[in-house]
Amino acid sequence: MPKQNNSDIQSMSFETALAELEQIVGRLEHGDVPLEESIQIYERGEALRSHSDKLLKEAEAKVEKLSINKDGTAGQTEPLEIE
Repeated sequence: MPKQNNSDIQSMSFETALAELEQIVGRLEHGDVPLEESIQIYERGEALRSHSDKLLKEAEAKVEKLSINKDGTAGQTEPLEIE
């Protein structure tokens, strides 16, 4: 089986990448995939995981904390500090 090109992953949304990663995990857990194919889909899974992690970190960097004024209206925003 030829080595798979994973260049399509970079254009995937987080949800699309996660859905494909879940399918790969399911196939590997089921255990009926030939060894060579297991290696290839594992490598694709790693690429999907890495891409998903990058997108998640980018999203976290954009999240802001909204402060509420004493009268209950929305106030200023500030970066959310993740512990």
